[in-house]
Amino acid sequence: MVMLWQKTIIFAMIRRDSLKFYQKKPTEFTSTDMKPALNIYHILSDKQWSGPEQYAYDLIAQIKDDGNKYYTEVVTQNRPKIIEHFRSLEVPVSILPLKSLSDLDSSLRLARQIKRGNNILHVHNMKDAATAVLACHISENPNNRVVLTSHSVEKPKTSFWYRRILRDIDHIIFSSRISYNEFIDHAKRFDRSRASVINDSIRPMLNYAETYDLRRTCEIDADKALILFHGRVCKEKGVDVLLRAITQLDKSTYHLAIIGDGDKRFVKRLRSFIEANQLEHNITMLGYQPNLQELLVQADFGVLPAAWREPFGISNLEYMMLGKAHIATNNGGQVEYLQNEKNALLVNPSDFSELAAAIKRLIDDPALRHNIGAQAQADFNSRLSYEHFYSQIIDLYTGLYTK
Repeated sequence: MVMLWQKTIIFAMIRRDSLKFYQKKPTEFTSTDMKPALNIYHILSDKQWSGPEQYAYDLIAQIKDDGNKYYTEVVTQNRPKIIEHFRSLEVPVSILPLKSLSDLDSSLRLARQIKRGNNILHVHNMKDAATAVLACHISENPNNRVVLTSHSVEKPKTSFWYRRILRDIDHIIFSSRISYNEFIDHAKRFDRSRASVINDSIRPMLNYAETYDLRRTCEIDADKALILFHGRVCKEKGVDVLLRAITQLDKSTYHLAIIGDGDKRFVKRLRSFIEANQLEHNITMLGYQPNLQELLVQADFGVLPAAWREPFGISNLEYMMLGKAHIATNNGGQVEYLQNEKNALLVNPSDFSELAAAIKRLIDDPALRHNIGAQAQADFNSRLSYEHFYSQIIDLYTGLYTK
């Protein structure tokens, strides 16, 4: 419940036009070529490591490799696995409750950090956008900017608070055209100059430690195809559909490794399904693994049978970058860069019989796996490289201070 003193702050935020310190003014530069010194805060409140966290992690790592031109910091909840992963980058990590508008404490504490300088608050959902927007208002710093990356395909909500927050976001990044259109086509009186499509990408790991041999660890025979699924282990990602498809295959031909965390109850149901169908020697659930690419490169092919509409599909890009064939669904942003039979096999979502047939094709045809993987890698290098993505993000950041 929002208290009276919190309502006062929020009411002030709504009346921004009558308050001097809410009138944002661009930083003045002596040269149009001069780039501002930026402090970039990635604000993340997910309970588990998933696409937004990997997106932020890669951006921060690239900035560090680019000579630490900008200060970077992560703001997140008290989630030990997420905190540990970000701290491996040797960047500051601030821990806040991040409970949206009902949590004024997070906005007040964040506001103290952004009272001076040019600060980009890069958020990854509307709940964290509310925290960031309120912090910017409280800070009285006209050089703060809020950037939202949309990691979903959804229409804008029509509630009063949603529209108030949306108005104060400086720019929204959509990872695919389908995500952009779904939002823009239903956003009334929204300035389209404050939105753009920047395709996601994945940052390559330069060196593999080669300390984790999947075939040896999982006791997989050399003549069996090693199949991987990686991502959030949840119904939206189609993991239950994948297991139903697997039951239609010859057990002597494959081993499936599932990499990722998920809701404990859902994971428990999957384990019960594996036991009930006597698949313990064919399926290994590995949980979260930090050196993901080291494991993906060992796969014969991947399967990503998302039931929901993926906004873009970072996991798909990982197989492409590594030259690995993979199977995906045809219901989201991935169809903007995947072509059936050329750089992937595409199937209808939730159709486990069609998925089983596609898996069998790749098990039985190593030449097809090679050809699809090679074309996928070529397409990634030509159109979806991380360098291209990174340059667009940095141009967006700096452009927010030159308009």
